[in-house]
Amino acid sequence: MAQWFVAAKKADFEKIAGKFGISPILARLIRNRDVIEEEQIDRFLNGGINGQYDPFLLQDMEKAVSILIPKIKSGERIRVIGDYDIDGICAAYILVKGFRALGADADAAIPHRIKDGYGLNEALIEEAASEGIRTIVTCDNGIAAAEQIAYGNRMGLTTIVTDHHEIPFTKKEGEKEYLLPPAAAVVDPKREDCPYPFKGICGAVVAYKLVTALFMRSGGKEEWKALEEEFLEFAAFATVGDVMELKDENRLFVKAGLRLMEHSKNTGLKALLSVNGLLGKKLSPYHIGFVTGPCLNATGRLDTAARALELLMETDKAKAMDLASGLKELNEARKELTAKGLLQAADLVEHTALKNDKVLVLFLPECHESLAGIIAGRVREKYGRPAFVLTRGEEDVKGSGRSIEEYHMYEQMSKCSRLFTKFGGHKMAAGLSMREENIDVFRKEINDACTLTPEDMEEKVHIDIALPLSYVTMEFVEELEKLEPFGVGNPKPVFAQKDIVVLGEQILGKNKNVGRYKIRDGFGKEYEMTYFGDVETFGAYYRQRESIFIAYYPSFHEYMGKRSIQIVMQNYK
Repeated sequence: MAQWFVAAKKADFEKIAGKFGISPILARLIRNRDVIEEEQIDRFLNGGINGQYDPFLLQDMEKAVSILIPKIKSGERIRVIGDYDIDGICAAYILVKGFRALGADADAAIPHRIKDGYGLNEALIEEAASEGIRTIVTCDNGIAAAEQIAYGNRMGLTTIVTDHHEIPFTKKEGEKEYLLPPAAAVVDPKREDCPYPFKGICGAVVAYKLVTALFMRSGGKEEWKALEEEFLEFAAFATVGDVMELKDENRLFVKAGLRLMEHSKNTGLKALLSVNGLLGKKLSPYHIGFVTGPCLNATGRLDTAARALELLMETDKAKAMDLASGLKELNEARKELTAKGLLQAADLVEHTALKNDKVLVLFLPECHESLAGIIAGRVREKYGRPAFVLTRGEEDVKGSGRSIEEYHMYEQMSKCSRLFTKFGGHKMAAGLSMREENIDVFRKEINDACTLTPEDMEEKVHIDIALPLSYVTMEFVEELEKLEPFGVGNPKPVFAQKDIVVLGEQILGKNKNVGRYKIRDGFGKEYEMTYFGDVETFGAYYRQRESIFIAYYPSFHEYMGKRSIQIVMQNYK
């Protein structure tokens, strides 16, 4: 059974409410998100994109700009090396289009997930050198490519790294020793010596900051004005797509970027919205994370992410629609393969000794290697444990891991780094390559080192406020919209009410997975409630009890031009 926690963070909610013209309930919700100081509260409620941080606060930004401006002016060719996911694709787009707007001769290479693997490699360096290119700028990769960058240095190439991943390290006498690659400049907010105020930005935001800094130094204010809004859209798209926390600066980017996307001038993005039935609609992080974003990711998984970059670069409407339709079809195929892989993974966990492991290491040799991360994420959600899914690649075994909040995946992997031919990542996710004969050793060592308790692995339901349903009015639900956009790091507020009696139910949806219920609270008032989940299990549960405790979120439901309040149950006990 899930553990329920009610937030008990203190503040003078009446004072905050009075100062900012909000209700004490909203003041409490903001405090629950660790927004404490008056300046922070004002930024949270009223902050716009003008409140973003100076790009020159990023370590080595000055160095990167001073290297690139003369190269751009002299017409030297610049190659951007991106990555095959949403973040890498958006970052590459921002850099190439930004460099070209400054007058650069710039292009991009996106590694092929299966042929090249993640990030910068020697083949990409050799290819650039053979074409007469002497400058490489990485995005969303490069921080762990010390050997490859050293190889490029020996060939006379200048490499600038822009990345947001954790800095590789070794441990000497218990102390971390960070290993920066030998690049001409390394722009990564995760650097220990980087004074940038917010470390949680994605690779596309780092790319956006580099282009912003170049325009600041070059003085092209009018050109930048025309580009900035479009680049903000893609910085926001990547922030959500790469599952960054919607806190601090990220929230400002996403808040502004979503509104800009609704009226996007980018032909490719408009086509992607159109084929998914979203053109002209109010967009939320859900539409990026679960509808349009996976279409971009699908290209890198089942084909080549160069197709996704081509879509963003396309200016012809008909061609863009063809490209976008192809991406949507790829995503449908990816969904089918994912469902098949998840069934195999669940079978392994439930019918072998693996079910006793705290860290799940699942070898699915026939699974498409590009789907390992998605399946690992689903396994993590299903079993509440860190999960690695390994597949058989062309040479080594390749895999991806997804973690839970209480487990720092990258640090734990570092303890058995000798078993990997390559690995990288951060607290919540990681990628790796290894020899097949090392799988069982890895499984044993990662579990032997694991200190997770049963409580750590239980589902946790975090309640903001125990709030009677009678408090939920149209005005209250409207006020909750001030907290948007919701996502990782800024979840929808969750309220709780006890003594709920279910009076009747109606099961809806093509897959019979939506429940609509008539409920009554302890004061005798009746309400409509919706539940998107395992309605069969819930039905069996509430029928055995006189009353239940619900965790809920109130939202608006619009139908036939009418707006009503919808109580959405998040959990029950």
